[in-house]
Amino acid sequence: MKRRHFSAAALAAVTFAAALPALAQDNTFKIGLILPMTGQQATTGRQIEAAARLYMAQNGDTVAGKKIQLIVKDDTSLPDATRRLAQELVVNDKVNVLAGFGITPSALATAPIATQSKTPLVVMAAATSSITEASPYVVRTSFTLPQVSVALADWAPKNGIKKVVTLVSDYGPGIDAEKYFKERLTFNGGQVTESLRVPMRNPDFAPFLQKVRDLKPDALFVFVPSGAGAAVMKQFLERGMDKAGIKLIATGDVTDDDQLNDMGDGALGVVTSHHYSAAHPSALNKKFVAAFEKANKGMRPNFMAVGGYDGMRVIYEALRTAKTTGKAMPSGDALLAAMKGQIFESPRGKMFIDAQTRDVVQDVYLRKVEKKDGQLFNVEFDVIKDVKDPGKTK
Repeated sequence: MKRRHFSAAALAAVTFAAALPALAQDNTFKIGLILPMTGQQATTGRQIEAAARLYMAQNGDTVAGKKIQLIVKDDTSLPDATRRLAQELVVNDKVNVLAGFGITPSALATAPIATQSKTPLVVMAAATSSITEASPYVVRTSFTLPQVSVALADWAPKNGIKKVVTLVSDYGPGIDAEKYFKERLTFNGGQVTESLRVPMRNPDFAPFLQKVRDLKPDALFVFVPSGAGAAVMKQFLERGMDKAGIKLIATGDVTDDDQLNDMGDGALGVVTSHHYSAAHPSALNKKFVAAFEKANKGMRPNFMAVGGYDGMRVIYEALRTAKTTGKAMPSGDALLAAMKGQIFESPRGKMFIDAQTRDVVQDVYLRKVEKKDGQLFNVEFDVIKDVKDPGKTK
C-alpha cells in the first residue's frame, strides 16, 4: 500500500513538474525541423531549412499571438537518429509540430512518436505513397512518386517510347516509381524490359548503365533521391548512351534545379515529370525564386525548397485558424484538423491538402531541359491538373 501511495504521489509530482515548463512557455509555438543537414542528402536539408527561414522572414515570427520558434536538428538521413531526435523534441522541447523528413525511412521511423504524442508531423520531402498511412497525424506538403511517375508513363508511348528499362534507388520511393511507371506504361501498350534497383548507400551506377546500354531500350526511366541526379547524368553521358539512341526520361529528382546548371549541355532535351520547376511561369513563383536566391547567395530553389515553404504555410495557417479555448495553445488534434482541407496557391501552382488522406493534391508538369539566358532550366510544356496520389485511389 505504501509503495502504491508513493507511486501515485511521485506520478503527480512528475506530471506537475512536466506541466511547469509548458505553462511558462505557453506563448512559444515550437516547430521541430528534422533534416539531413550533412551526408548524402545534405542538399535536401539545406534547401528546406532555407525555405522555412524565408517563409518566416516574409510572414513574421508571431502568429495568433504566439511566438514561432524553429528548432533545426540534423539526422544525417539515419532513421535511428531521426527517431531519437523526434523523441527529444517531443519530450524535452515540447514541440507543437514535427516537420522536415528528408527520406522515407526517417518519416516512417517517426510516425509512431507522432501518433503516441498526438503531434502533427508535416512531411516536406519524403515521397513514398504509404507515409501518410503510417500515422493519422502525418500531413504531406511534398509529393509522391506515383503522382509524377504515372504522368511520364502516359507521355512516353505517345512520343515513340515503347520499350523502357527502369533504374531506381532500392527503397520505398524507388519501388513506388518502378511499380506505378511499369503498370501505367504496360496499360498504355508499352513494355518494361528490365527493372534495375541500385543500393541507397554508396551507389555505383556504372554497371547498371552498362547493362542498359547492352539491352538497347528506347529509353531509360530513372528515379534517384535528390542530390544523386548529377552522378546519373554524368555516367549516362560518359557511356555515350544518348549517342546510342537511348533517351533518358525521369522524375524531376534527376534534373534537380539545385544541380541542373552543373550537369552541362548534355542534359539538354531530357524530359521529366514533376510538381515544381524553378522556371514555373507564375508571378508568385517568380517572386519566390527571386527572394530565395537573394536570401541564399544565388542558390536556386528546388522542389525540396517548395515542400518546406508550403509546409510552413500549412503550419502557420493551422495555428491561425485552429480552434482553441481563449489564448491557450491549440492541441495537436486542433492543429491537425486545421491543416486538413487547406487549399492555396503555391509557387508550384494550386495545392490542396486532402482532408481524408492528409496528402497533397497538385498539378504535375511535363518538362524539358532547355537553355535560357545561359542557364539550364526545366521548362514546362504540359500539365496534368489536380493529381491525387494514385497509390490512394485504388
